[in-house]
Amino acid sequence: MHLRALKKTKKDVSLQDPIGHDKEGNEINLLDILKSEDEDVLEHILLTIELKKVLKFLRVLDEREQEVIIARFGLNQNDEKTQREIAKELGISRSYVSRIEKRALMKMFHEFYREEKGRGH
Repeated sequence: MHLRALKKTKKDVSLQDPIGHDKEGNEINLLDILKSEDEDVLEHILLTIELKKVLKFLRVLDEREQEVIIARFGLNQNDEKTQREIAKELGISRSYVSRIEKRALMKMFHEFYREEKGRGH
């Protein structure tokens, strides 16, 4: 039974696994190779995972709340917008955008908390 379990993980590869040496003789791993000039690949992967979690919780929001949160935090792969910019686009006051944002984030937080609590039992 233990041999079967090992067989399943035999093909697993870690980003930390050594894959060779550089010109100076330093050990290099996959993570070293995958890094880009702009950002660390691992950081990008973690950000993508977190973004998927956030997008999942958007379902608890109404259309206006979704619009504000998506624009405010740049979830549509655009730049983040200020409350003032969003207010101008939607034709509402900045303070109203602030209230919508706060209400939406609280809804998302409560949904996240409810889901996490459900997993614990």
